[in-house]
Amino acid sequence: MATKLWAIGLVLLCALMTGFAQLFFKIGANKLPLIFFNWPIIIGLAIFATEAVLFVIAYRGGDVSVLFPTFATSYIWVSLVSKYFLLESLNLFKWVGIITIILGISIIGKGSKIVEHQAIKAQK
Repeated sequence: MATKLWAIGLVLLCALMTGFAQLFFKIGANKLPLIFFNWPIIIGLAIFATEAVLFVIAYRGGDVSVLFPTFATSYIWVSLVSKYFLLESLNLFKWVGIITIILGISIIGKGSKIVEHQAIKAQK
């Protein structure tokens, strides 16, 4: 099955949502051991629940072998969200990791297109 662009977009949205869920968890961690009325943690859990539903919908539009690695961009979003909202630093190693994730996802996407092209050729 060819992975549809909307499915990739939905997974990227899920990855971004992970970044914000982690931000809320970090904020809520400062209020521990209080969990039940810890609104940042509750908001983080609600974001994760919404993300899970969106992820299932995205799987209808493509291959797991393409969509799940795309979710690895969540590491990028967590780094950027934490830099912006928590004022954490992005050192050289983090930037190398971000570039590596982008390259890895690109390679997986390219490999998927090659396999799809070969499958179409074989059907003719």
